[in-house]
Amino acid sequence: MNERTGCQAGDWVEVERVVLEPGERADGLPEDTARQPLKMWVKGFARAAARIGEKVEVETMTGRVVEGTLTDVLPGYTHTFGRPPKELVAIGRDLRARVAAYRAREGR
Repeated sequence: MNERTGCQAGDWVEVERVVLEPGERADGLPEDTARQPLKMWVKGFARAAARIGEKVEVETMTGRVVEGTLTDVLPGYTHTFGRPPKELVAIGRDLRARVAAYRAREGR
């Protein structure tokens, strides 16, 4: 078995799990969202060998044990929050300058 077909115990993997079925989701969701199950993806160390698509337990970095369907072996981190809003880019630098100016004025 290789990383394209499955994992061995101890491999870093990703599993998918349904948290809520469509009928269990909260009222008030948009119709297209309410029709979909709420899923989560968890990365951790496989506790047994498994093939892609099979159930397997993983132990996360925090020691939590989660069972799910094996979706990836040696997964990377590919998420993004997109481009930062222009207004937020300089906030840290601006705030540090303001704190420094305040401290200078107050003699701290």
